[in-house]
Amino acid sequence: MKNCLRFSTPLARDAQARQGAGQWWPEAQRCLSPNRDVRPAGLEPELIVIHSISLPPGEFGGTFIAQLFTNTLDPAGHPYFSEIAGLRVSAHVVIARDGRSTQFVPFDERAWHAGVSCWKGRDRCNDFSIGIELEGCDTSPFTESQYVVLGRLIRWLRKRFPRLSGDHTLAGHSDIAPGRKTDPGPFFDWACLAAHLEGSART
Repeated sequence: MKNCLRFSTPLARDAQARQGAGQWWPEAQRCLSPNRDVRPAGLEPELIVIHSISLPPGEFGGTFIAQLFTNTLDPAGHPYFSEIAGLRVSAHVVIARDGRSTQFVPFDERAWHAGVSCWKGRDRCNDFSIGIELEGCDTSPFTESQYVVLGRLIRWLRKRFPRLSGDHTLAGHSDIAPGRKTDPGPFFDWACLAAHLEGSART
């Protein structure tokens, strides 16, 4: 994928040096986003935020999400892109419709995914969360492959970050930014995800 594995800055080289320290999911392709920074001292992941994204809206496939997260989206590529090309956003991991995953930010760093947000009285959710984007939208069901991979990723994360254990550590973007965000939307099946996390679903 174009723009992946850029390690030209000191922060990027440091991210590369930590690649064996549990900060990169082994199943994911790596595509380092410049839209990230360090977490506040003493904070580690305590919350997993599930998002959905499609570019252009309602369309799937292509490399537009990666381009958005690496600041290379062409504003002339689609009428909608002119509205968002200047955004500086990212997520830790994106899971495509076929289950393929790409990681943009190492887990010990802060991805810029939550925006203005609050969870159980705590503001600035980016500080203490991991953001996972599913390729999808509010009007279409997600795929079984996405639930399988999402479940596997969450189980992997919980083994490495003890504070992520338990159902209370999962939220949708709409839960931490109510009234501002709607994703992952009404078609996200929380019961299906729970089944995969419990190991009762076919994987």
